[in-house]
Amino acid sequence: MVEAEAAPVGRGARNAIVAAIMLGMLLASLDQTIVATALPTIVSDLGGGNHLSWVVTSYLLAETIMTALIGKFGDLYGRKRMFLVSVLLFMIGSFFAGWADSMTWLIASRAVQGLGAGGLLVTATAVIADVVPLSERGKYQGALASVFGVSTVVGPLLGGLFVDHASWRWAFYINLPLGVLVLIVTVLSMPTVKAALRPKVDYLGILLIGLAASGLTLVTSWGGTEYPWGSPTIIWMAAGSVVALVLFVVVEMRAAEPMLPMRLFRSPVFTVSSILSFIVGFAMLGGVTYLPTYLQYVQGASATGSGLRMLPLVCGLLVAAMITGQVISKTGRYRAFPIVGSLLISGGLVLLSLMDASSTFWTISGYMLVLGLGVGLVMPVPTVVVQSTSDYSDLGVATSGVSFLRTLGSSFGVAIFGTIYANQLPKHLTPVTPPDIDPRIVLNVNGVHALPPAVKAPVIQAYVDTLQTMFLAAAPVGLLAFVVALFLKEVPLRDTSRVVAAGNTGVGESFAPPASRDSHAELEKLIAMVVSKQQNDPRPEMLAASGVPLNYAQAWMLVRIFKHSIDDGDATLHEIAESTKVPAGIFQPVARQLVEVGYVSEAEGHYRFTPAGTEAFAQLIGAARAWLLNRLADWHEDSDTKFANAVEEMAEKLIASSRDLSTGKHAARV
Repeated sequence: MVEAEAAPVGRGARNAIVAAIMLGMLLASLDQTIVATALPTIVSDLGGGNHLSWVVTSYLLAETIMTALIGKFGDLYGRKRMFLVSVLLFMIGSFFAGWADSMTWLIASRAVQGLGAGGLLVTATAVIADVVPLSERGKYQGALASVFGVSTVVGPLLGGLFVDHASWRWAFYINLPLGVLVLIVTVLSMPTVKAALRPKVDYLGILLIGLAASGLTLVTSWGGTEYPWGSPTIIWMAAGSVVALVLFVVVEMRAAEPMLPMRLFRSPVFTVSSILSFIVGFAMLGGVTYLPTYLQYVQGASATGSGLRMLPLVCGLLVAAMITGQVISKTGRYRAFPIVGSLLISGGLVLLSLMDASSTFWTISGYMLVLGLGVGLVMPVPTVVVQSTSDYSDLGVATSGVSFLRTLGSSFGVAIFGTIYANQLPKHLTPVTPPDIDPRIVLNVNGVHALPPAVKAPVIQAYVDTLQTMFLAAAPVGLLAFVVALFLKEVPLRDTSRVVAAGNTGVGESFAPPASRDSHAELEKLIAMVVSKQQNDPRPEMLAASGVPLNYAQAWMLVRIFKHSIDDGDATLHEIAESTKVPAGIFQPVARQLVEVGYVSEAEGHYRFTPAGTEAFAQLIGAARAWLLNRLADWHEDSDTKFANAVEEMAEKLIASSRDLSTGKHAARV
C-alpha cells in the first residue's frame, strides 16, 4: 500500500474539513474567471493593455507547474502542511494583487496566486480521500465537481459586481477573510497524513516543461508587440523553448516516475484526446477573457452587465456537457461529440468575429451560445476516453496528463488571443485618435464612452476591428480540432467511465481540479462514484455473499480489529475508539459477541484473531473483492499485482467504513 490510511475523524470535524476544502477550491476556481469582467477596468486603472493576457496566463502557468509538484510534496511532508502552505500562498498573492499599482506587479502577484491555487486544487481532493470513507466519497466528489460548475457561472458576475459597486481590488481582497477561515478550520480539524513510501519527484522534467511552456508563451505574447518577430530576443527565446521541450521528452523517457510518460503517446486515443483537451482549454478561456472587452468597450455594458451577458456562453457549455455525459453513459458512443463540437467552436469564433457596434443583445447571445455548445460537446470526452483505454499502471498519469494539457491550452489560448489583440489595437486605434486627446483616454473604458460622439464612434470601431480580427484568427483552431477528432477511434467504454460520464464530469471541466497522478487514487475515485450510484448500500450484499454468519456491525468490528492488529498482532477497543472518535464502551457488546462466536480471543482488553476469525475475515474481504471485480470486469487487469492489491485494499475500506457505525448507531443496537 503506497499511502498510510488516515485516522478517521468525527462527523462534525469531517463536515468542517469538507466545508473548508470546498471553500478553498471555490476561491481557487473563481480566480480563474473572476478577473475576466474586471480586466477592462484593471487596464483602465493600471495601463499596460498589451500585457492584459498575462494577468490570466501567469496564473494558469503557475497553477500548472504547481499541480505537477504538490501531490508529491504532500506525500513527502504531509497533505495538511501542503494545504496550509497553498492557502497562505494564495492569500499572499491575493493581497499583493489587490494592492498592485502596476501591471507588472499584478502579473507577478497573480503568479503567486496560481501557485497557491494549484496546491489547493490538488491537495484538497487528496484530503477528501483522507477524511471521507470510501462508501460515502462519491457524493462528496459530486459536490466538489459542482463547485467548479458554480464558479464557471458566478466568476464573471462577481468580478463585475466588485468593479461596479466597490473596486476591482476587492476581487482579490475578498480572498483574505475567507482564506483565514479556511486556515483556522484546517489547523483545528484536519488530520496529518503522509505516504508510507517516499515518492520520487521528477524535478528535472517539471523544470523543463515549465521553462518550455513559459518560454513559448512569452514568444507568443511578445512577438510582434514588445519585440519584432525577427528580433534576437524572440528567436533565442523560441529556440531555447524548443530545446527545453526536446530535453523534456528525453528526460521523461528515462525518469523513474516521469511526470508525463512518453509511452502514453504511443496510443492514438491518448494522443488525440490530449490534443482535443488542449484545444478546448484554448478556445474556452480565450473567449471568456476577451468577450468582456467587447461588451464593455464596444457595447458600453457595465462590468456586471458584461458578466450577465456572458451567461449564454456559460449555460450553453454546461448544458451541452451534461447532455453529452448522459448520452455517453447510456450509449457508450462518444466520437460524434468532438466532431460536431469542434465545428461549433470554429463556427462560434467566426460568428463572434462578426460582432460590431450595432449587434443586438440576442444576436450576441446566439453567437456565444454556439461557442459554449461547441466547447461543452467536446469537453467531457477526452477524460472519459482516456480512463477507458489506459491500463491501471497508467491510469493516474494518463488522466492527469489530459488535465495538464487542458490547462496548458488555456494559458496558450489567452496568450495568443492577447498577442493578436495587442498587435492589432494600436494599428486601428492610432489613426483615429485625435492629436489633442490624451492617448490614455482611449484605452480607458470610461474614457472611451465619455468622448464626444464624433470622436467616440471611430474609437469604438477600432476596438471592433481589433476584436473581429482576433476572433477570426482563432477560428482555425476549431477546424484543427475537427480534423483531429476525425482520427478519434470509437472504443468500448468501461462501465466505471460510463458511470463517471453520467455524473456530468463535463460541468466546469475546463476549470476542474487536476486529476491525481496516482493510479490508486484515480481508481478509488472511480469506485467511489460506482458505489454512490448504487440504489442500495452494497455492503449487506457483500456480507450475504461471504457466507459469514455475522451481522454488519460484527463484520465491521472484525475488519477494524484486523486493521489495528497489523503492527503488533492485537487490537484494543481504545485504539478503535481513537480512530473513529466514538467511545470505546459502545463497541464492547459487538467485540464480546465476536469472542463468543470464536472469531477473536480477548486477554486484558487485547483482541486477537483466532483461526476461525482469520478464515471469516478472508471470506468477508473475498466477497467484497468479488463485488468490486464484478464492477471492474472490463478492466482486464488480472495479471497486474498492483491492481489486485488496490482492489483488495478498497474492499477492506468498503467493509470498514460506515456512516452509521462511525456514530455507534449499529453497534448500540446489537
